[in-house]
Amino acid sequence: MPVIASSKSYRVGRSKTGLGLFATMPIKKGTRIIRYFGPILDCRIPEQDDIENKYLFELNGRWTIDGSVRKNVARYINHSCRPNAESDVRPRERKVFIRAIKNIEPGDEINYDYGTDYFKAYLKPIGCKCPSCEAKRKKQRAEARAERAKVKARAERKAQKAGAKGAKAAKKKKLNGHAVAKASGRARV
Repeated sequence: MPVIASSKSYRVGRSKTGLGLFATMPIKKGTRIIRYFGPILDCRIPEQDDIENKYLFELNGRWTIDGSVRKNVARYINHSCRPNAESDVRPRERKVFIRAIKNIEPGDEINYDYGTDYFKAYLKPIGCKCPSCEAKRKKQRAEARAERAKVKARAERKAQKAGAKGAKAAKKKKLNGHAVAKASGRARV
């Protein structure tokens, strides 16, 4: 029988992507954190299939949970490409539980992977803001800055070399002209 977290184990709070669900107590791996609930929609009924909101959780091809009800605190759990929780879908029972797949420390945001369909429809167009994607983008920006700096440094060295060669050639020409004038004993004007 799975361990079930109490409602005091989490709180809704401000996260980088809006509101999120945060642990207030340590949550052990395997603990059932919260149930995702709301009205059950039958996708065979056209009026129910046309409902559009970001809180729809598909159980299977026929049944979907509309998690937009205010009492559904699980709707505040955000997406992450490297989650610390996962959804435990039970289509026969028409229930979804969110359970920890890692130990979660107090203050950590609880998150799970929303899946490829949701990601493509809602997150990809605006860019995923989960911590792992943000870190990846930060690393890519740093690498791009470093590459631009290398290219700029190469261009500056090349310009300095070209400038030094030009200055040497001009200096050499001047010295040669002066040496010729001295050799003949006459100054050219």
